[in-house]
Amino acid sequence: MTAQILTGALIVIFFALMIGVGVYSRRHATNVDGFVLGGRAVGPWLTAFAFGTSYFSAVIFVGYAGQFGWNFGVASTWIGLGNAFIGSLLAWNILGRRTRVMTQHLGSKTMPDFFEKRYKSPALKIVASFIVFVFLIPYTASLYNGLSSLFNIAFEIPYWICIVAMAVLTGIYVVFGGYMATAINDFIQGIIMLGGIAAVVIAVLKVNGGLMGSFEALAEKAGWQYTSFLGTDPVFLLFVVLLTSLGTWGLPQMVGKFYAIKNEAAIRKGTIISTVFAIIVAGGCYFLGGFGRAFDIETVDGRPVGGFDSVVPSMLKGLSPAIIAVVIVLVLAASMSTLSSLVLTSSSTLTLDVIVPASKKQVSEKKKLLMMRLLIVFFIALSALIAILKDSVWKDFVFIAQMMGVSWGALAGAFLAPFLYGLYSKRTTRAAVWASFAWGVGIMVVQLLISMKVFEVSGGVLGFVFRNSLYSGVFAMVGGLVIVPIVSALTKSRPANTDEMFSCYDKRVLVPAEHSLEED
Repeated sequence: MTAQILTGALIVIFFALMIGVGVYSRRHATNVDGFVLGGRAVGPWLTAFAFGTSYFSAVIFVGYAGQFGWNFGVASTWIGLGNAFIGSLLAWNILGRRTRVMTQHLGSKTMPDFFEKRYKSPALKIVASFIVFVFLIPYTASLYNGLSSLFNIAFEIPYWICIVAMAVLTGIYVVFGGYMATAINDFIQGIIMLGGIAAVVIAVLKVNGGLMGSFEALAEKAGWQYTSFLGTDPVFLLFVVLLTSLGTWGLPQMVGKFYAIKNEAAIRKGTIISTVFAIIVAGGCYFLGGFGRAFDIETVDGRPVGGFDSVVPSMLKGLSPAIIAVVIVLVLAASMSTLSSLVLTSSSTLTLDVIVPASKKQVSEKKKLLMMRLLIVFFIALSALIAILKDSVWKDFVFIAQMMGVSWGALAGAFLAPFLYGLYSKRTTRAAVWASFAWGVGIMVVQLLISMKVFEVSGGVLGFVFRNSLYSGVFAMVGGLVIVPIVSALTKSRPANTDEMFSCYDKRVLVPAEHSLEED
């Protein structure tokens, strides 16, 4: 009862705060630029936390931490560190500044819009928008995974109620305040995630007598290999690190954060803040999951009963009511922050890149805002419905589950290479972008069909590539990075005004002497 009262009180306070921020942020969402990008004036703390909270959802805390912690042991911490240094530090350094400068110069507000204006091809924008719509919705639906198992620790309430409550509250503040409400709430949710992860890790380690006691318990119950430096399967571990880290470079909801950042100082500070955030949150989640086998979790054929989503909740069951309450709010914060980012990306892409260009009449700012708000409601409702049906009616319908698995790889495989090369190389051509789209989506569709048992691939190179969606996702991304420069070298469909596009990087700017000793 104590846990229920404390958890309920924290949830009410949390929800009230989220709605309050949404209402407060209405003044920033009076036009399209403000609603989608916050007026391109968002500071380093808000941008860094928006990046981090969009990156790390409850799927990581409940699903991935449990799955990879169970498979690799404490070595799964490398996944979190890869997320921090490849997915955050390198992403900010390589993409941040150039994305901000180029997208403002081109006047693009979404990733599909960037492809159209950078490569002078409306068709690229339409196809990119279609890819975003098809693969982002099932990814959005996957964010609700794990909510029921955690809520059942404190409350005996149906799963669908958890989903509906989270969806409604997220919809309210995003519809009201757009990107700025999302960014401010992401900051609040990020603080909850930082404090929550630290508290949970300390509490879980105490169960087995602290850090060294937990290592000893893990080695005794599971074997020394689960406490080793590289874990039980270093090759598989590497592929997980690459997909979950490099993949963020091609995800529209992640890259979009760089469109909105305020200035150079914000980029420098944001890089540090985002990296530290990732080290604590991602590193802490995977480190925590690595001790799953040290607990008494019932297994069948070496796998936990109830699936990998049950590992972390099983580790938390015996903790104090205060920790349980923190965990519930932590999971809600992680889920809602990512959900808000995804639905804002989906609605803005469909409105600005598909509906408005297809309209024969001039569409006013007011109508664009109305369409985006209606689509936000639609996308949230659709994702919630898919999640509910998957848990009840569609339990044996493998298509939805497998779609969720391939979504990340398809988006990153299609978009990463043409976006990255589009920022750095004048030689990148339209044909190369088409090739990347076809490669990224194509390889993941094949993976989807294999996962659904439509046909089989066993042994040899193909068996290795299509071992699972993590492997094929990495090959989708890395293949794109190879394909784009090769196709660009063989084709000559470069836009005529490419030099003018890249002139934005040569613009002279004045900076204070504290940032540079150069006088010219």
